[in-house]
Amino acid sequence: MARRRTTDPSELFVLAQGGDRAATARLLSFIEDGGQIAREIGKLAFDAGGAAVTVGITGAPGAGKSTLTSCLVSTMRGEGINVGVLAIDPSSPFTGGAILGDRVRMGDHALDDGVFIRSMATRGHLGGLAQATPEAIRLLDAIGFPWVLVETVGVGQVEVEIAGAADTTLVVVNPGWGDAVQANKAGLMEIADIFVINKADRSGVAETRRDLDQMLDMGSRGIDGDWRPPIVPTIAAEGEGAEELWAAVKRHQQHAISSGERAERRRRRLDAELVRMAGVLVQERAQRVQGSNAYEQLREEVERRALDPWTAAERLLDDSRS
Repeated sequence: MARRRTTDPSELFVLAQGGDRAATARLLSFIEDGGQIAREIGKLAFDAGGAAVTVGITGAPGAGKSTLTSCLVSTMRGEGINVGVLAIDPSSPFTGGAILGDRVRMGDHALDDGVFIRSMATRGHLGGLAQATPEAIRLLDAIGFPWVLVETVGVGQVEVEIAGAADTTLVVVNPGWGDAVQANKAGLMEIADIFVINKADRSGVAETRRDLDQMLDMGSRGIDGDWRPPIVPTIAAEGEGAEELWAAVKRHQQHAISSGERAERRRRRLDAELVRMAGVLVQERAQRVQGSNAYEQLREEVERRALDPWTAAERLLDDSRS
């Protein structure tokens, strides 16, 4: 007899904690959809989690981020570490879903019970970071993944948003002056904890390393910062450099813990999340009174210029409390 397909968040959460991958996938789908069910899942996950380390992997399109992520996962699995992967993809203009699929991205790990890979759609959210990503990280943490890798689509300057969701941020560039200039322009120099020169079998590695070193020397982090981002060459397509990169990630985490930087980042992340959640609730409250007699009256007054929009909005929120 087929098992009943439950939609109850509590039941699904228990199943996911027991290793049920289908239940985990359904919970993540609910999180992406948002709304009340997503909040219930978020509360369950918050109570059960809090220990996972997040690693952001960002860089220009074509830098080889997905292949590098797969190599890093293999290295971590070699040490017996369970790892969750969130691959943030461009949204499909037709369905709103992620264009690239999990199996296409990192199919080598599809059958590994110690790895859970999920593609998530940006749904137009700037920064290549899905709105639901913080909740998805929290869920993977709560069901037993002590490390979560978040790979973002390369979209230019707004990629810096990944720094707000990661304990360690990897910035991936390729050999060549153009990548180094792009990294500097995009502000990635300020958020990188580790630089990765991927495709290091190409010419120009030494020049790229020199450029990055010079930019670090000119910045405060390179002169008197507590942590100078190391530069790690890799050839992800051949699996080369992954162990060195993993070692650098662990060193950064040791430093971040001892210096208090990790705790401070998490405080900033929580600040941003609380403000975002408050904004969502305020918007929902305002939408509930939209179309009411009070709303129509306020809009009329604004149209007649008898009332300014800010005062009208304040009154609208006051009405939503009643």
